[in-house]
Amino acid sequence: MLPGVYAPQDDTELLAEALHEVAPPPGTRVLDVGTGSGALALEAARRGAEVTAVDVSRRAVWTVRLNAWLRRLPVRIRRGNLFAPVRGRTYDLILANPPYVPAPDTGRGPRGRSLAWDAGCDGRLLLDPICRDAPALLSPGGTLLIVHSALSGPDRTLELLRAAGLKAAVVRRRWIPLGPVLRSRADWLRRCGLLAPAEDREELVVIRAERPC
Repeated sequence: MLPGVYAPQDDTELLAEALHEVAPPPGTRVLDVGTGSGALALEAARRGAEVTAVDVSRRAVWTVRLNAWLRRLPVRIRRGNLFAPVRGRTYDLILANPPYVPAPDTGRGPRGRSLAWDAGCDGRLLLDPICRDAPALLSPGGTLLIVHSALSGPDRTLELLRAAGLKAAVVRRRWIPLGPVLRSRADWLRRCGLLAPAEDREELVVIRAERPC
């Protein structure tokens, strides 16, 4: 994996568990948006799905190409911001593990390595666009699986997806210790009311949303 590419972590594992529960049959059209290393895209491809992976990072795109080639798995890889490279197409399953870590306002957007995790003061810099645009890319009966921290407003995610006509619910939860990034800004998170005074863990959630047939 190239330097600067988001390495699979607890959120990737939790989303992979939700993917296994969905158990997409061979031929399922899958979109992995914000693919990072491509771990989820490759897992879907192993099941025989027709997978498209998208990431804005050139390094991520090259990492997925290399990983797919090494494993001899067919994955279409596109570089671009969120759904821009796949406009007009529809998918049976969309996977999303976007940046979702709340970050203090510095007057400029995330840069460098922090692009892989920082997502504005409320952690929803990319979550809101995904909730807004993903429903139109789902085929009838299609499913969206999205993972993010409870610090980033799961209720807001559910509200937006339901308003778009999807049936949405939290299907997986997991508490994990605060990682280095969150530990470094724990005082700020507490001042914002996002983290309890003695809290040293965060909760990850997977939300599953389905478009009616």
